Amino acid sequence: MNTLRLAWRQLCRDLVAGEVRILLAALVLAVVAVTSVGFVTDRAERALAIEANRLLGGDVVVRGDAPITGAILDASRASGLRSTQTTELNTMIRVGDGDDAQLRLGDLRALGEGFPLRGSFTLTDAKTPAEHAANGIPAPGTLWMTRAGADTLGAKLGDTVSLGDATLTLVALVTQEPDAALDYFNVAPKVFLNASDLPSTGLVQLGSRIGYRLVVAGEAGAVERFTATARGALGRGQRLETIQDARPEVRSALDRAGRFLGLAALVSVILAAVAVAMAARRHSERHLSGVAVMRCLGAQQSRLVGIHVGELVLLGLIACSVGVVVAFGLQWAIAGWLESALKVAIPPAGWGPVAQGFGVGLIVLLAFGAPPVLALRRVPALRVLRRDLDPTEPSAVLVALAGFAGLAALLWWKAGSPVLGFAMLGGIAVTLAVLAGMAMLLILVVRKLRSRLRGSLRYGLANVSRRAGTSIAQISALGLGLMALLLLTFVRTDLLDRWQLALQADAPNRFIINVQDDQVQPVADFMAKQGLGQPTLFPMVRGRLQSLNGKAASGADYTDDEARRRAEREFNLSTATSLREDNKVTAGKFWGAQPTPTTELSVEEGFAKQLRWKLGDTVAFDIAGQTLEGRITSLRKVDWESFKPNFFVMVSPGVLQDYPASHITAINVPPDHPRFTAQLVQAFPNLSVIDIDQVLKQVRSTADQVSTVVQVVFWFSLAAGLLVLMAAVSASQDERLLEGGVMRVLGGSRRQLRAAQASEFAAIGLLSGLVAAVAASILSGVVAVKVFNLPWAPSWTLAAIGGIAGVVAALVAGLFATRKVLDAPPSVTLRELQS
Repeated sequence: MNTLRLAWRQLCRDLVAGEVRILLAALVLAVVAVTSVGFVTDRAERALAIEANRLLGGDVVVRGDAPITGAILDASRASGLRSTQTTELNTMIRVGDGDDAQLRLGDLRALGEGFPLRGSFTLTDAKTPAEHAANGIPAPGTLWMTRAGADTLGAKLGDTVSLGDATLTLVALVTQEPDAALDYFNVAPKVFLNASDLPSTGLVQLGSRIGYRLVVAGEAGAVERFTATARGALGRGQRLETIQDARPEVRSALDRAGRFLGLAALVSVILAAVAVAMAARRHSERHLSGVAVMRCLGAQQSRLVGIHVGELVLLGLIACSVGVVVAFGLQWAIAGWLESALKVAIPPAGWGPVAQGFGVGLIVLLAFGAPPVLALRRVPALRVLRRDLDPTEPSAVLVALAGFAGLAALLWWKAGSPVLGFAMLGGIAVTLAVLAGMAMLLILVVRKLRSRLRGSLRYGLANVSRRAGTSIAQISALGLGLMALLLLTFVRTDLLDRWQLALQADAPNRFIINVQDDQVQPVADFMAKQGLGQPTLFPMVRGRLQSLNGKAASGADYTDDEARRRAEREFNLSTATSLREDNKVTAGKFWGAQPTPTTELSVEEGFAKQLRWKLGDTVAFDIAGQTLEGRITSLRKVDWESFKPNFFVMVSPGVLQDYPASHITAINVPPDHPRFTAQLVQAFPNLSVIDIDQVLKQVRSTADQVSTVVQVVFWFSLAAGLLVLMAAVSASQDERLLEGGVMRVLGGSRRQLRAAQASEFAAIGLLSGLVAAVAASILSGVVAVKVFNLPWAPSWTLAAIGGIAGVVAALVAGLFATRKVLDAPPSVTLRELQS
């Protein structure tokens, strides 16, 4: 207790005297950076998750071929959850009466009260011709129809629509539905009615193929509990759906946003380590003389360690508490703006970022503050007279290694990805090694050239070589911090450019399927006459998985639900003589234009991984009673965001020509061609046209939202990082202040002092910035390709900007930190530093 009291008294004295203010400020800034970024990313991630779940109509959906009952239904009624049910079936839809009636097979969806639990339908109706959000579900006796379905059937508002035995009135056209982006390859007209009208249709009979959906939404914890319960209680014909079942084009934007937020958190941890490392070094140096005096007065080593470690722990707890409070205030202030920018409600902050803030602050303090403090107990009493005697403490190395291991574990945990974790840890290690090596090289060069330099430039560069240890530490710390910030900048730029490129205005918005062999050229000519260019039509043959390497294969061979569904579904097989830019071979070799002697297969790499297919495997498909067998000779990486026809399995040229096939293509139809679909179907009645304009709108909306989040987190991280870097540079200015005071006493002018300091900081900043820019460019390439699945090309313009940023950052922070030399009388500066 006496030791703890002494530690508290020393902390109070140091705070009053200013001895620990730099360390306190650096630690507070570090915790603010980590915690505030954590708060913002945590709230933004949950907001995006809720918004993304609008694509489901809820947070989680249970599908089945029979009504959902039993444990799953009971679990959906738990506290904190809302639930509703819908029913789906295919039926004939008739619009009008008599000879003018239009008849088409369509998709009927009976909606329960409250659907959707997330998101909303967008409608146009007689009262409000403009698009607007629906208020509830169709009233009994009425129905809604998709706009594309109404175009196909020639239906208008007010028409009567017959479904089985029931006749209902069309009162609204649906321009956007909540779950359209889950699977837009549903070409049939779609109608929505109140669930209470379903019995009157007479369509629910024994043997009818009906799909039942239980939609659940609520608090995150309650949803997770329901998901776990439902997953364990799934019966035959039932499956669980989350946003992960959305189209790849939708998932990729959300996945990449989540990875970027994780990267931002990593950068904040690295910056925290840099700031505390520099400040802890200064803190221990300022206590060397005081500890030497205490040793002269008989203080025991254990007492010295207890006092200084106790002070460090108390300082850490205070700094972490202050940092968390400040971070909470910052994220609270920014949440309102973020909410208006995203146009969604932002969930309240959780406790996770608070724990992260305390964890990062204390672990970083342990890694960089404890070793020099432990070394204080070895301070020789003779240091009272000789300032050149520095303590050494073998156990401090072990503590430092333990702290670094904890920091590495923290980085690994925050990475959320083994690839990102390895890349960051490896990048940090290599960057530090290069920075230290370049710093030593700079010192050697300056020592060689110092005699040839004159004036302030000579004095400033001489300081770099004279304080070798300090210079190496500063260059390494500043370079590492700049590398982290530049990495975040490069990846953010690549990410935003990718989204803008993928979702550009001319992305295909119509898929045309069921084109027969004899219609390929006429359909192409029709589109050319419409001014839509010459489309590429891809043959498509449907088949089912029959065997793998000579053994019968089916969905029962897989435990994963998604893998089982993919193995049981019909495969769309196609062929091509060459690959487009959105398909890249990642393994094996793709065939050329000439027919191959044997049947070869090219498989999308993610699909192959899920079904456990490998290069060299032989896969057989059943196509209308005929067997097609081929060997996998290449794996492809497919860019699903291109919104162009792509296939999981492709077959070598010439193989599919003997099988029944249809063709598919995708084109962009501009808004000034409103009659394109009707004219095409009139000319070719067998074709099916899939309008994905609303899907693209949803995907663009999702991409815009995640882009906004990425921008906010980036600028927030950048601002926090710059403050932390300034604290890090400011933490090593005592020697400069002392030398500056001596120069003032010896008659040095303010201009000479400023020029000398500027040359020293410019040299440190230039070296740090250049190494950081090169390291960030290389590391961003690894992260972009391996973590974000983005194409990458080095940007030397950004690298040059990074070098300039290093010079500016070092100059601004260094000159700001040493302004006291010019502002205060030399006697005051020297007295404070020598006391």
